[in-house]
Amino acid sequence: MIDLSKYLRCPHCGAPMRVTENQKSAVCDGAAKKHCFDFSSSGYLNFSTPSQSASGDSKEAVRSRTAFLESDSYLGISESITDSVLKHCNGGLVIDAGCGEGYYTNNIAQKYNGDVIGFDLSKYGVEHAAKAARKKAISNSFFAVGSVFELPVGGECADAVVNIFAPCVEKEYARVMKKGGVLITAGAGEDHLLGLKKAIYDTTYKNTERDDMPKDLKLLEEKRVSYLLKLDNNELISSLFSMTPYFYRTGESGFKRLAELDSLETEIDVVIKIFRKEE
Repeated sequence: MIDLSKYLRCPHCGAPMRVTENQKSAVCDGAAKKHCFDFSSSGYLNFSTPSQSASGDSKEAVRSRTAFLESDSYLGISESITDSVLKHCNGGLVIDAGCGEGYYTNNIAQKYNGDVIGFDLSKYGVEHAAKAARKKAISNSFFAVGSVFELPVGGECADAVVNIFAPCVEKEYARVMKKGGVLITAGAGEDHLLGLKKAIYDTTYKNTERDDMPKDLKLLEEKRVSYLLKLDNNELISSLFSMTPYFYRTGESGFKRLAELDSLETEIDVVIKIFRKEE
């Protein structure tokens, strides 16, 4: 069970938070009017503001991504990320910034001897993550709805921040990382999902390097996870496609081609980078 009072800060006033004696709410004591957040029946907290409440992935998007990830088609990526956490951290807090449905978060927690907290703006993703942790009896992970641009935690509280296929917000992540802490990012390499793109589009291009990588943190290590993924049913292929940015950029002809795919071989090419916040 995580002692959340060690980490959480009120998203409204920035004051430290504590869990009430009845374990039903988290409250802050730093304002004239206490801010109170109730735990959901699934065990997560919702720190989103009214303007953020409609943000994040939809229930349908979470369902599709969950179906694909729980097939363990990305297990190699998850294991490499977990190995990086274990290599660079020995206890302490790991924050998964943009945790989605918690696949990577819970996999880390199952092997890690410290606390793991995941934040995401999708309440559907966070709910699934919390339920999955309960189902697997994972006691050292916790989930909350919140923005990666304004994480509701104190400064220099985390030994590591993990950022997987999500916006990399260097300034905010550096704020919450301890001196000597690490940021572990994972994003698409140049050949990632090239076979999928070739099956759908007439013209394809290699992926370009993402432009939100840290500028001030020190790069310690870079590695690639590359393998050929074979999928043998349209449901998994469609679930994979729905996880990509291409889902929102594809026209009718592309979706028609997608619907006709019964099998697929595509490259998995993911770049993992580890950065350190200098002492």
